[in-house]
Amino acid sequence: MGKCEQCIVKEFSAIKALKKDELLRIADCKTSYTVKKGEPIFNEGDALNGIYCIKDGVCKLSKLSDNGKDQIVKLAKKGELLGQRSLISEESTNLSAVAIEDMQVCFIPKHEILKFFSENNQFSLNMMKSVCVDLKDADDNMVNLAQKTVKQRLAETLIKLENDFGIHEDGSLKIQLSREEIAGMIGTATESCIRLLSEFSKEDWISLQGKKITITNKKELQKIV
Repeated sequence: MGKCEQCIVKEFSAIKALKKDELLRIADCKTSYTVKKGEPIFNEGDALNGIYCIKDGVCKLSKLSDNGKDQIVKLAKKGELLGQRSLISEESTNLSAVAIEDMQVCFIPKHEILKFFSENNQFSLNMMKSVCVDLKDADDNMVNLAQKTVKQRLAETLIKLENDFGIHEDGSLKIQLSREEIAGMIGTATESCIRLLSEFSKEDWISLQGKKITITNKKELQKIV
């Protein structure tokens, strides 16, 4: 079993406020497991009995729309916590979390997390700040969908994917998403996303090789945004 007090990802979330004895308590009660690419961590409407800490990998947080399309709200990566809003509000999840690459996650039971709320003020504050950031991002996404064109949203998303997840040695984006997943991030049909990516490629703003995408002219993409 991994030692929470030695785990580097604790520095990226509210868990960094916990003292050594509190981290030891987590280590004793947490469950660590692997989630394969394409597998859900939880589904929309599930009642969660704790929170998940991402030790490695990336997942998409999405909501199923009325027309059956996946609207991707956020990509969560190493160090982030999942399910904290549901834990605080005591409601079932309103999003699904699905691995887009193989992941290592730790599940921490609700009863232990709630103890830290009453025992550690800084932990409580950090958790609330994290939920507030998620809400701000959700507001920004809603405004983007309403006010920006699909072309602008695609350019912005490609830049964000490079900034947040980095690039391989060959310059391609480290995070590889399907065309359907990119469409789900920018709120458009897959066909429209494919057409726009092709247009960006013809303009030499990006290069495409299978699922690999390389930004070749970031300045032009930034102009579009």
